[in-house]
Amino acid sequence: MKNHREFNVIIIGGSYAGLSAAMALGRSLRKVLVIDSGKPCNRQTPFSHNFITHDGETPSSISAEAKRQVLNYPTVTFINATVTAGTKNSEDALFEIRTSDNDNFKAAKLLFATGLNDIMPSIKGFSECWGITILHCPYCHGYEVRQEKTGIIGNGDYGFEMARLIHNWTVDSVLFTNGKSMLTKQQAQKLSDNHIEIIEGEIDSIEHTDGKIKYIILKDGSKHNLKALYARPAFTQHSELPAILGCELTEQGLIKIDDFQKTTVAGIFAAGDNSALARSLAISVAAGSFAGAFINKELIEENF
Repeated sequence: MKNHREFNVIIIGGSYAGLSAAMALGRSLRKVLVIDSGKPCNRQTPFSHNFITHDGETPSSISAEAKRQVLNYPTVTFINATVTAGTKNSEDALFEIRTSDNDNFKAAKLLFATGLNDIMPSIKGFSECWGITILHCPYCHGYEVRQEKTGIIGNGDYGFEMARLIHNWTVDSVLFTNGKSMLTKQQAQKLSDNHIEIIEGEIDSIEHTDGKIKYIILKDGSKHNLKALYARPAFTQHSELPAILGCELTEQGLIKIDDFQKTTVAGIFAAGDNSALARSLAISVAAGSFAGAFINKELIEENF
């Protein structure tokens, strides 16, 4: 194996968490390789919010500037590729990573900053509006649609809690249970007391223009005018490699980590959406910086 193909750390995923970790490691004089496929989950989102100094900027402009700054550190290398395989070499105890370009790289530590893959429901128009006017987080996007007619797709405890949360941003909201309500009588009454309508009809489609919602249309043909809609679609890990390498997942399907971003496999770390309950750019950046510091600390402890 050629020396230039060996690194202290390989970071798989070069978006916000991955680049943040790369900066911490580059500033720690570590030889780092960042591998990124160029498919961030927020690529359809027009603006990023609730990230101090970058509020209202496009996600792509934030990541482009982050990449430019990270690559100012000469020990950091960035390549555009997809990781296709990974193993732990028993002879030298290094992780070996293979990419879609049939390149092989080795490192003592791995960091997965690979994010999640959202699974769009079978509702016509949903995927086109996702990240634009179908939103996942009021802290990231609620201010921009404050006091607008807003819908929430949810049922049971989740639907109740989400409807109660969104009521902070607008008093003009409606909960779509997308089928028979599983709210308790107490929950339904509490929503009614706060003038939150509950609609049990199944959703057929979303009428929109360029991702901007006009109506949510039910299977009975009724139409409900909205400006924004909150939903939480199912997800899978964007990369299967952490599980293949033995990293445990939580009940929610996230990579299980400890307080130091360590997975259940020695030498493998995770940061960002793939391992965090809250999905936000600011939280991902913080997790990446934290991971980079603790990876460097672990390397020091092993070699000092």
